[in-house]
Amino acid sequence: MSKTVWIAGAAAVFVLGTSPAMAQSAPADNMSFFITSVGSGNGADLGGLAGADAHCQKLASAVGAGGKTWQAYLSVQAAGGQPAVNAKDRIGSGPWFNAKGVQIAANVAELHGENNLTKETQLTEKGQVVNGRGDTPNQHDILTGTQEDGTAFPAGEDRTCKNWTSHGEGSAQVGHHDRTGGGDNPTSWNASHGSRGCSQENLVATGGNGYFYCFAAK
Repeated sequence: MSKTVWIAGAAAVFVLGTSPAMAQSAPADNMSFFITSVGSGNGADLGGLAGADAHCQKLASAVGAGGKTWQAYLSVQAAGGQPAVNAKDRIGSGPWFNAKGVQIAANVAELHGENNLTKETQLTEKGQVVNGRGDTPNQHDILTGTQEDGTAFPAGEDRTCKNWTSHGEGSAQVGHHDRTGGGDNPTSWNASHGSRGCSQENLVATGGNGYFYCFAAK
């Protein structure tokens, strides 16, 4: 048996007979951004953009935020006669808020400029902080396949693990959610460096766990 109490605009569900410390808070009603709390389980093979979007929707629904259209912040490269897709074009116009109701960016330009993306604000759909550099294990590599301006890489060198269908050959561009570490752009949240490979083992070895960003486009 449970009881729902509203605290500062968010619902906290208490199971009778348990202490408040054991209760789990629901995300803020305006949550429109999160890092996935779990990956696909198959490395960077997300089932393409459709599979990644479905994963975002599933995780959001599990915490009561499934009434929005959730899209993965992922780019794909032109291949096989199919055009490139830019991550920045998939996520709506903003503003975006994390699970605690904190605004991380007002619009697409701010998101790719002077934003409020830090380790402490880039939370999972459950409102949890993701491990960063200095934590064990380090999981700060977030899959994007994207350049710093939110656009796809040119066709050619694989930067998207075969457009999110490979868990073997290839590489994926990742960002650092904690804005620190190694690579060409260590402070970039969306374009720090390429992964060692596309398997779960290689993503972990690089400093990640197959997580990616989800935004409420509508």
